[in-house]
Amino acid sequence: MALRTESILVNMGPHHPSTHGVFRMRFIFDGEVIVDMEPVFGYLHRGIEKLAEGRTYAQNIPFTDRLDYLSSMTNNLAYVLAVEKLAGIPVPERAEYLRVIMSELMRICNHLLAVGFLLNELGAFFTPLMYMFREREKVLDLFEMVCGQRLTYNYMRLGGVSHDIPPEFLPAAKKFVREMPGRIDEYERLLSENEILLFRTKGVGILPREQAINASASGPVLRASGVRWDIRRADPYSIYDRLDFDIPTGEVGDTYDRYMVRIKEMRQSTRILEQALEQLPGGSVCTRVPQLVRPPAGEAYGHIEAPKGELGFYLVSDGSVAPYRFKIRSPSFINLTALRDMVRGWKLADAVVIFGSIDIVLGEVDR
Repeated sequence: MALRTESILVNMGPHHPSTHGVFRMRFIFDGEVIVDMEPVFGYLHRGIEKLAEGRTYAQNIPFTDRLDYLSSMTNNLAYVLAVEKLAGIPVPERAEYLRVIMSELMRICNHLLAVGFLLNELGAFFTPLMYMFREREKVLDLFEMVCGQRLTYNYMRLGGVSHDIPPEFLPAAKKFVREMPGRIDEYERLLSENEILLFRTKGVGILPREQAINASASGPVLRASGVRWDIRRADPYSIYDRLDFDIPTGEVGDTYDRYMVRIKEMRQSTRILEQALEQLPGGSVCTRVPQLVRPPAGEAYGHIEAPKGELGFYLVSDGSVAPYRFKIRSPSFINLTALRDMVRGWKLADAVVIFGSIDIVLGEVDR
């Protein structure tokens, strides 16, 4: 005799911002198995795109810090690249190197937290996360040397960067680069062959290659599915075309691959930093530009390979001191579009881990 059962609707979230942010998932369960999931956004919306249309191009730089607030440096870079493209502003060579150095330090910072919090979701509590915070604090010390800030930096400027590095920066940065490979080895000894990690992530939340492409996923989420796409190689900006580095990819596209791609990318960022620090030229760090920049009427799209994926700014100028249109292509938002298909057929505990493996910040989703 067949049993008549009913599906169960369960709300998960919205959560406190100290988790993955104010995000809600409406699950439909058949027993313990997820049949469907509806993501619900909008609890953190701040209207940055509209606010930016009422401020000058330079005044909008601090807004970008408040998007992915764990990767503020790279947010600054994507925006100023778009304005420089729109207004035809040149950038000194030393500033280009400093931008790349700060961006790769920021990538390491982001991936440290992405891996640390993923392990926290898996039940490892705070031991791996504290290891990750140990190295992140060293990077934040470097940022504080440069611009006085540890979270929202406002360091990039139209035409370069706000300050040159102090004398103590290079020795400290080179020391960090020497130590980091050993620290990543330590993470791998602790985690990569861990029995619980393997059981909870291998084959879990698979995002097939074709589906990742169709969903416009980018960053580690896309590369974990076996797609070798990185804007630093596909559409080089700054001085990335002068640097030697690899693009790590996965094979299966599961939660474990997303973890491993981030581990490998930290190694590549260390490799990039070593080259950029050695090649750093002298000279100016910023081109003199008017206080009120007035790009000619037109449009421009500037994008970078941010730690979470492709971060782009689309700007339209009407010749005034403020953008006529200001639109953000944020990787956290786009990468979330695949979550529904990734969690179907799994349990609630698996959904938490799959969600964590995407690595999002709600500040750039509800922008």
